[in-house]
Amino acid sequence: MLCSCDVVFKEHDTGVGHPERPARIDAVAAGLRNHHLGDMLLPFQPRAATDDELLRVHPRSHIATIERFAAGGGGHLDVDTVVSERSAELARLGSGTLLEALDRLSDGVATGAFVAVRPPGHHATADVAMGFCLYNHVAVAASELRSRGERVVVVDFDGHHGNGTQDIFWDDPGVMYVSWHQSPHYPNSGRADECGSDRALGTTLNVPVPAGVTGEHYRRSIEDLVGPAIEEFEPDWMLVSAGFDGHRADPLCDLALSSGDIADVVLDLKGLVGKGRVAALMEGGYDLGAVSDCSAALVAALGGLRLHPEPPTSGGPGAVFVESAIDRRHRAMDDR
Repeated sequence: MLCSCDVVFKEHDTGVGHPERPARIDAVAAGLRNHHLGDMLLPFQPRAATDDELLRVHPRSHIATIERFAAGGGGHLDVDTVVSERSAELARLGSGTLLEALDRLSDGVATGAFVAVRPPGHHATADVAMGFCLYNHVAVAASELRSRGERVVVVDFDGHHGNGTQDIFWDDPGVMYVSWHQSPHYPNSGRADECGSDRALGTTLNVPVPAGVTGEHYRRSIEDLVGPAIEEFEPDWMLVSAGFDGHRADPLCDLALSSGDIADVVLDLKGLVGKGRVAALMEGGYDLGAVSDCSAALVAALGGLRLHPEPPTSGGPGAVFVESAIDRRHRAMDDR
């Protein structure tokens, strides 16, 4: 298993009291260490994305704005999104590190990859930084794979909808975007009837879930909806926006998942693409204990092991919402 969790990403300074804080990187490292996963890990060094790689997603004006803002000392781009002096450099490094993981997987050196970086990326649209995110790392990686003629599914189980990723690939029939997310909740996007543009119909698949949802309903939706849709799409690669804020301890969401659920969801999903063609990147997740356990569960699952730091969850609300998501998607597809 390829793994990058470099301390350099702690230098993205979001200020006192911000939930997207440097200690998240320490929490990932602690989880891998505490669950004794070191022997299965193949560390590698981050590298910066080039201008050409970023420009596949973000216009030059957006990159220039982020770099200029950081060079001027940073500050708040909006009420949530903070830039410090090194943030532009580290955001570029985050995108590049995921690209480096893809190159190494392409060379056959590992069965999967996990990249823990800061700032995260899935809320960033092509030209707007928001929701703690400056560059959309997963979108940069998917665009690189598309330039090689590959088909990509992006699976996003962050508790918040990845509006940026959906927007970037809305019109691309070669990228499928799948998201589970709390609804209603920030950023108030990701309806079940959002299915992609006419030329990419069906390549956006949203499963909005209610507060208090448990892992049972995620697994059921994979069996009845997500899994068949991904198999029909026939992707060459799977990129995972691995947000751990669906965990029941997270302060910014109200979902009720456990780290055991993360393990089971990842194990269910990874079998839908070829061996050695899954790379995950940490997005959200703001309770440090949850970040530790969920990171370990995900890394173990990518390596083919079922690690349950906590038991998987069941019961609670969600069944009606999954049924509704299936029905609304089918009706929206039929109407188009």
